[in-house]
Amino acid sequence: MNTLKRAIPTNIITGFLGVGKTTTINALLAQKPAGESWAVLVNEFGQVGIDQEMMPNEAGLHIKELAGGCICCSLGASLGKTLHSLIEHAKPDRLIIEPTGIGHPEGIIDTLMGPAFKDDLDLRATVCLLDPRSLEQEGVIHNEIFHDQLNLADVVLINKCDVATESQVELAETSLGNMFPPKQYIGRTTRGQFDIELLDVVRNGQLKAQFPEAHHHHHTHHDHDHDHDHDHDHEHHHEEAQPGKPARKEGHGSGLFSCGWLFHRDDLFDYWALESVLTAIEDVQRIKGVIRIDGAWVFFNRVGNEHDFDKVAYRRDSRIEIISNKELDWNDIEQSMLACQL
Repeated sequence: MNTLKRAIPTNIITGFLGVGKTTTINALLAQKPAGESWAVLVNEFGQVGIDQEMMPNEAGLHIKELAGGCICCSLGASLGKTLHSLIEHAKPDRLIIEPTGIGHPEGIIDTLMGPAFKDDLDLRATVCLLDPRSLEQEGVIHNEIFHDQLNLADVVLINKCDVATESQVELAETSLGNMFPPKQYIGRTTRGQFDIELLDVVRNGQLKAQFPEAHHHHHTHHDHDHDHDHDHDHEHHHEEAQPGKPARKEGHGSGLFSCGWLFHRDDLFDYWALESVLTAIEDVQRIKGVIRIDGAWVFFNRVGNEHDFDKVAYRRDSRIEIISNKELDWNDIEQSMLACQL
């Protein structure tokens, strides 16, 4: 007897650098219905892969990482292969895709709705997160990709309401409410918490990019592209780091530069000394890392000039990624970080 194959409900979670996409996906995973298997495709512009390490490692969850570029451009050829692998091996009940914060959603949407996947995937709501404070930042509001992330979203969630002012949130709501075609849902959230039912909002087929060529304006080149699958075992295939001698990977594209370090798992850091180093670096868009300190591991997160840290369950190698507006003196930064080791 033939069994009718059900297309996999699929969602894209977009938003600019540091808006809280990974935290949002973790909040969604906490709502995953018992007995369902979900797959998450995580795309990072940086080289070493940190976001996926912050996701849970549990049965019924399959994580696939594409690091070292954007799946909308430099890693576009890998997207189809990766999707086919997830569909075939994970056989998920839902697929969630997290593009990099500088990724343009149009190419991803075209791939998901194209002939190769039209029978396998059912693209539902594209959800965009917005930090309302970004509307006051010149470098963001003049970024074409930022605008098209909003233009192509069915659902927009104003995130980080706990650290924004009421007037900033209200301005975001007014601006979003004036968009046409109108959004199907605009809401407020903190730490990416929202009702899982929003994922099944039916896509608005009228949505169009205002700047479809935005992600082609800068030729993208990356020195290292990585395709890592880590369903439960979290295996990675990076070059070996030695105690006191990290492995380093650099990349650039879309007007940004990235450098990531993988430290040996035996390396220990004085957190406060390292924090001082990481917060003093200028011309930075984002710094994030998972760091082994004496007796614990912490997740460090810097967006612009704001930073925070928290303990995490992660227990592998330390890794730090910097995304900057210009090429920095990576050697000097590396030596400063190494000087913070215990």
